[in-house]
Amino acid sequence: MSALIELEGISKDYGAYRALEDVDLSVSAGEVTCVLGDNGAGKSTLIKILSGLHPASAGTMRVGGEEVRFATPRAAIAAGIATVYQDLAVVGQMSVWRNFFLGQELTGFLGKLKEEEMRRIADEQLREMGIDLRSVDVPVASLSGGQRQVVAIARAIYFGAKVLILDEPTAALGVKQSGMVLKFIAAARDRGIGVIFITHNPHHAYLVGDHFLILSLGKQVLDASRGQVSLEELTLQMAGGGELDALGHELRG
Repeated sequence: MSALIELEGISKDYGAYRALEDVDLSVSAGEVTCVLGDNGAGKSTLIKILSGLHPASAGTMRVGGEEVRFATPRAAIAAGIATVYQDLAVVGQMSVWRNFFLGQELTGFLGKLKEEEMRRIADEQLREMGIDLRSVDVPVASLSGGQRQVVAIARAIYFGAKVLILDEPTAALGVKQSGMVLKFIAAARDRGIGVIFITHNPHHAYLVGDHFLILSLGKQVLDASRGQVSLEELTLQMAGGGELDALGHELRG
């Protein structure tokens, strides 16, 4: 299966500080790649490079086999890479349908908004993703955290995302809402979209992940497919692996 996006030897320096060092990543259609790591591991830096916010200092990025170097987030979006950030970039007091088309409104004669068409499309798309709202006219602020995530994910899919980057989508959610979001990650994968799931939760990652990359202090410490690693091994590596064992021996004397 050919890769939708490939990173090879990606490094990022901020002055004398190296935030990422020699990171490789490959995502294919219909695959969920989970990028795990603690705070300061380099996950946010990787998102910024993938989404066109910051250029890499070294390494190669390919999209559809062609080498690219995004100068702006718009360039990444035009290449089919959509990022759903943890803060979602939704306007709480605006309706669901207005948020769904935010910045990409449908207009007709003399720029008149096609409100009814946008309402219909937003409602259809959300129902197709399993979210049955009483009305898409309700403000986004009235939705649960999980439902807001789904609105953002459905919006990205509708506008043609080939690669969907999700920045800690379950971080602030309870069990039920996290389950809702994980189902939609699986639904995106089943539609043939390549998903990059950024998380610090190995349990959530293992429920939907096909491939796993763990970062620690900017370096990759694990790169494995689902058949190569168990949840226990993933959790141990995420927690520090051998360093954690060494600390345990030290604390126990």
